[in-house]
Amino acid sequence: MSAKATEQRHESAVGLDARPLADVAEILAEAQAEAAQATLPARLSIAAGGEAMARTIAAGGTLHYVAAGSSGLMAAADAMELGGTFSIPPKQIRIHMAGGIPHDAEMPGDTEDATDTLEAELAELNAVDTVIAVSASGTTPYTLAALNLARTAEATVIGIANNAGSPLLEEANISVCLETPPEVLSGSTRMGAGTAQKIALNMMSTLMAVKLGHVHDGLMVNLRADNIKLRERAKAIVKTVAGCDDDSASTALRRTGGDVKAAILCASGAPSAEAAQSLLEETGGHLREALKKLT
Repeated sequence: MSAKATEQRHESAVGLDARPLADVAEILAEAQAEAAQATLPARLSIAAGGEAMARTIAAGGTLHYVAAGSSGLMAAADAMELGGTFSIPPKQIRIHMAGGIPHDAEMPGDTEDATDTLEAELAELNAVDTVIAVSASGTTPYTLAALNLARTAEATVIGIANNAGSPLLEEANISVCLETPPEVLSGSTRMGAGTAQKIALNMMSTLMAVKLGHVHDGLMVNLRADNIKLRERAKAIVKTVAGCDDDSASTALRRTGGDVKAAILCASGAPSAEAAQSLLEETGGHLREALKKLT
């Protein structure tokens, strides 16, 4: 693809504004579906990214999400969901968005060129950390500046971009190339490119969680149950994995202070919350292995 594929005209663009809205909606939906398919050829790189993220979290390092504009919103959304979904400690996640995370509906475009704050923001970056750098074009100055700082610190860089051969992909340790087709609205990378980025980020962080043992049979066994809905979900997870009733699941969760993995082990026969935690420590937090030891 062209180095500026994200700026090319879509084949359905001519006369788009003269068509019935229902027809335009169909074109937009088809373009989004096609963009989503760009993650399939990149699955090996996405898996490598997930593994790198897991190594960083397991080693006590920090994940740094770096991006500007629409890519920054995609990156921030993924970063901010890691705590509630997988109980990744907030101190191990940092979001670096050009101009800062917006507090209202205004997101100035010139901030992607402003790199003066990055050196201070990334001052504590080290070789244990992983930087997830996202840029549709792969040439965003803010993102490339972060990449250079990360290389100096010997941190692992995962580059996510939609233009093959772009500097971000050429210089990252792990390159996730999402070759999305031209946008229906030329250059509006919040659409197809952003969709592919969001999917790739979701995949990568979920693969990280699988590697860390935070997923069991498709269940979020390391979730942080801090509201009514999630407390009910935690109880349902304990019931499903341990094969117990409501009362037993609730009792196990109380005994473990809401720790879902430990509660599953208690409901499955572990004599105490302390014994359950010891099993999890022995298995690096992997519930399946802990259950095998228990039986």
